[in-house]
Amino acid sequence: MLSQPLPPVKFLIVDDREENLYALAQILRRDGLELVAARSGAAALEQLLLHDFALAVIDVQMPEMDGVELAELMRGTERTQAVPIILVTAGKEERSRLFRGYEAGAVDFLYKPIEPMVLRNKAETFFELYRQKQQLAQQLERLRASEEKLAETLRLNELFVAVVGHDLRNPLQAIITGSQLIARRSTDTEAVRLAETMRDGGRRMQRMTGALFDLTRARLAGGIPITPTRCDLRPLAERVFEEHKLAAPSRRLTLGIRGNVEGEWDPTRVEQLLSNLLGNAVQHGAPTGSVEVAIHGDAEHAIVLEVRNGGAIPPALLGQLFDPFRRREDGLSDGLGLGLFIVQQIALAHRGHVDVASSEAAGTCFRVQLPRSTAVLSD
Repeated sequence: MLSQPLPPVKFLIVDDREENLYALAQILRRDGLELVAARSGAAALEQLLLHDFALAVIDVQMPEMDGVELAELMRGTERTQAVPIILVTAGKEERSRLFRGYEAGAVDFLYKPIEPMVLRNKAETFFELYRQKQQLAQQLERLRASEEKLAETLRLNELFVAVVGHDLRNPLQAIITGSQLIARRSTDTEAVRLAETMRDGGRRMQRMTGALFDLTRARLAGGIPITPTRCDLRPLAERVFEEHKLAAPSRRLTLGIRGNVEGEWDPTRVEQLLSNLLGNAVQHGAPTGSVEVAIHGDAEHAIVLEVRNGGAIPPALLGQLFDPFRRREDGLSDGLGLGLFIVQQIALAHRGHVDVASSEAAGTCFRVQLPRSTAVLSD
């Protein structure tokens, strides 16, 4: 993106005598500078309402409103209180007025007759400071525009993912159903094996498109939607546990449930949360270690769900575990890296939260706390 030309820097010069204004203009003029002249304090205040100035050079001795009074008014107004002021006076002996000028916010005093080089050098400093401010503002504006463009691009990409994920559901289901029929009806061993492979691949694609759809809804709709209903987590957890136990017969899985585990949750989403955590523990935990699932319903207003496995997560990765599309560095993950992100979003949708603790000695534990009702905020 090409830089836009910067607008001119503006100085305000105030003096009740035309010849003094002309002299100031001749001393200060330079490329990139616009001088705005005022013949009185009242006229200067009008110009201050219309323009943003990098510097005000004000004559002290003016009728009706002198330069010090104008400086006091400028400092008392939010729009003009940051404008640097140089006061110009002919009376070196007026020490009381000098002190008043500094109290009013003047950054400097100059005495007539003005030494052109002195004024020009002082003015140049304020010109360059304001020019740098303009350049910084332009850079920030370009950065803001780039961020807005990137955000819009990401939004469109996520909409595209949502549409594709939604439209793939029916053909994927047709593939899965067809492969199941072939596997049941065929007497050809090789055909059955291929059909089962197709079915498993279709189910995996189904899970992936579902995860992408959840990601898009979480980002575009401000979270994953849930439909809370009165339910008991015991049969739900037992069903998920048995499914994973059958899928990983070589792993030692245990399930413990105690206390009252009834409440108002979205059973489909809580089942998805537990399945993602259990699948993550089986896949990424220590291969020879056990996976323990524990659900505690002892507290009156909330239940706690814990999934433990052997093995430690590197400290550098702990802060990124719930980021979407996070992949394992060893390349062994066969998913999109959305499982834990969706776990977090489901917990948040139920006004709960999820934490993780991991060490070589204790292994890894994901801990989810869910209020018994989504109408109750968790502390």
